[in-house]
Amino acid sequence: MKKLALFLAVLMLGCSTAAQAQMTATRDAQYIAVLRAVVNYKIDDDENIRNIERLREDRRFNEKVQKMLDKLSNERSKNTTNRRVLQILEQAGKDLYNLLD
Repeated sequence: MKKLALFLAVLMLGCSTAAQAQMTATRDAQYIAVLRAVVNYKIDDDENIRNIERLREDRRFNEKVQKMLDKLSNERSKNTTNRRVLQILEQAGKDLYNLLD
């Protein structure tokens, strides 16, 4: 009987941890989604749109951005740079989420 109770307690703890991890992943995804929505909204802002269009036509800038993006990866085994970039994006999304909510 004690073994069954211990097994059930461990099982419930494991399920709780898995559920918490899923909630954290969902929350982080929400932050990234909010960040993307706000960035897209602000890109279309009248004050920004002309400068953004100039940058889109700037070959040197686009080459530099491409070199930066080449350092990133969306593969599961992320390196330190990828993890740090994701942390920065999630924090920015969290800040925007909390500000606008």
